[in-house]
Amino acid sequence: MIVDDDANIRELVRVLLLNNGFETIEVADGEDALRKISAGKAPDLVIVDVMMPGMDGFELCGRLRESYENLPLLMLTARGELGHKVRGFEQGADDYLTKPFEGDELVLRARALLRRYRLEASQVVRIGELTIDRNSYNVTYRGAREDIPMKEFELLFKLASFPGRTFSRNRLIEDIWGADFEGNERTLDVHVSRLRERFPPETYCFKITTIRGLGYRLEEF
Repeated sequence: MIVDDDANIRELVRVLLLNNGFETIEVADGEDALRKISAGKAPDLVIVDVMMPGMDGFELCGRLRESYENLPLLMLTARGELGHKVRGFEQGADDYLTKPFEGDELVLRARALLRRYRLEASQVVRIGELTIDRNSYNVTYRGAREDIPMKEFELLFKLASFPGRTFSRNRLIEDIWGADFEGNERTLDVHVSRLRERFPPETYCFKITTIRGLGYRLEEF
């Protein structure tokens, strides 16, 4: 689904996606997007413009994320300020693309988001030779089991399910510890530090990167 009040941008994105094997639905505002999604099957991916009259892209992402945890959300905007990125991630956006953008980059990001969500839906994530199984809550490396505390497991599974995706600190705290968590951000930092010590990059071929001012993401190499 393409949500943008600019008909020219909708047409551009539509043609790019159609030429790369996607089927598309176009809507001009956030309210119409919510109505269409509520009335039928949710799309596999929503591409949302930030600056729209009425319900803007931030509000739409927040509303969608409340009801659809496993719906990939890609935001488009003419602005690239850090504050907009932080707000977008905190509202549940998965990725952020600033206009003007290259057509190939849009298609690559759309495909990457779909791959990430399919990984999470499987409940089994593999990063190199590390397997993280949420069905049994086991972490194995080359067949050997790695015992880790539950919160570290949940944090690792979350980050590894979406390699390359940046999660805001608030989003991670809410997803792992719950909206009523009464601790502070230091708890998240401690758990990230423990995961880094437990899984050194030179052995496991991934690292958890700090994105200054935003949060964390897991990167494979």
